[in-house]
Amino acid sequence: MRFTLAIIDIPMLTNRIVIDPNICHGKPVIRGTRTPVSVILGHLAAGDAFETLQVQYDLTSDDIRACIAFANEQLSRLTFAPTAPAA
Repeated sequence: MRFTLAIIDIPMLTNRIVIDPNICHGKPVIRGTRTPVSVILGHLAAGDAFETLQVQYDLTSDDIRACIAFANEQLSRLTFAPTAPAA
């Protein structure tokens, strides 16, 4: 079995995401659109294909990958601490 390692330029992808208080109340959106990153991630979580999102929102596959990279970058900064169960 062969695997191909894909090198992805993460800064290039995350430059596609914009946070501007004048666009969608400051929610992260795909540059040049009013499409929130959370909407694209929700569609992916629901099982929608890249191709469906590309047609529905007029995006490129790199736009969609940028949403995933942005979410990964944001989540990697969080620390989760377990708490004791409520009594």
